[in-house]
Amino acid sequence: MNLELKNLINSGIEGLTPYEPGKPIEDLEREYGIKDAVKLASNENPLGPSPKVLEALKRILSGVHRYPDGNGFRLKEALSSKHSVDLNNLTLGNGSNDIIEFVARCFLSSESNAVFSKHAFAVYPLIVKSLGAEGIEVPAKDWGHDLQAMLEAINKETKIVFIANPNNPTGTFIEKNEIIRFLEKTPSQVIVLLDQAYFDYSNYEKEDVFFDLVGSFPNLIMSRTFSKVYGLAGLRVGFSVSSKPLADYLNRVRQPFNVNSLALEAAEIALADEKHLEKCLKLNKEEKEKLYRFFVSNEYEYIESFANFISFDCRGKSNKVFKSLLPKGVITRSMAVYKMPNHLRVTIGLPEENVIFRESLSSLRES
Repeated sequence: MNLELKNLINSGIEGLTPYEPGKPIEDLEREYGIKDAVKLASNENPLGPSPKVLEALKRILSGVHRYPDGNGFRLKEALSSKHSVDLNNLTLGNGSNDIIEFVARCFLSSESNAVFSKHAFAVYPLIVKSLGAEGIEVPAKDWGHDLQAMLEAINKETKIVFIANPNNPTGTFIEKNEIIRFLEKTPSQVIVLLDQAYFDYSNYEKEDVFFDLVGSFPNLIMSRTFSKVYGLAGLRVGFSVSSKPLADYLNRVRQPFNVNSLALEAAEIALADEKHLEKCLKLNKEEKEKLYRFFVSNEYEYIESFANFISFDCRGKSNKVFKSLLPKGVITRSMAVYKMPNHLRVTIGLPEENVIFRESLSSLRES
């Protein structure tokens, strides 16, 4: 029996290309027969999670035959206490990607559209198109969001505006007063998702916006993740803060037990370890400055970043440089998929990893 998939598939999925994650270290070492490869592709925290998290995970492994708390009550309590938000304003996700999907599923249909910036997170257009909605891509300004142009792109069919601050993959940052002015001008019936996956890095250097903004703007949803500075990328846990009515709708589309037991426990403990957080942020800033100096001395143009990565112009096709670094055991990220064909993005790693990256890139230039 022949199955005519075209008659079954949601038409919004037809033109999609799956999201491509950073190349795994295991794949690289197997393909090239090398050891001790350095992965600087996926903006992971090179120091990993708090040691207290690792100890806690050992203790709770014996309970993984039980379902996790479907409401994530203890983690919500910890988040509520840490950020001074009501429990009913919180939604937990399997990473902040889950939150993006909840928002899109709640508000988008084939009759609506969503606005996002060029060079913004690749998942925004993917989820919009998958739901059959129209994606309105607004040209970037200095590699970042042009908020005025995004305001002007909003029309009567617009349901969501996606803003990433700092932006992935460019690391650009929108000042607090600019975001507030944007929210003041945005129609109240348009949902604004402020994706703060890299908030801790930006707030370490600049004053960023906090969750109290939700009280002034009922159409605002703010999301964060434990995958970056907290080092829990492999466990997948994120959350959002919004008005209670919005949180209620987001939780209606949330899958049962969408955050696993290990992730709930790890996130709660990571949240409390301020000392480890400070250590991670300090290392990132110090190593970022070293990379800046390297790029300047070697005449590479880079985009100033307020996250844990830097995108730089590699003076040629990024895919070519990306592939040339692989045999040297260095995994970076080509920015061709983000319509930045000359740029590579490099995660800020450990000091010794960053040395290997710099030496490997220099050797390409000399050859």
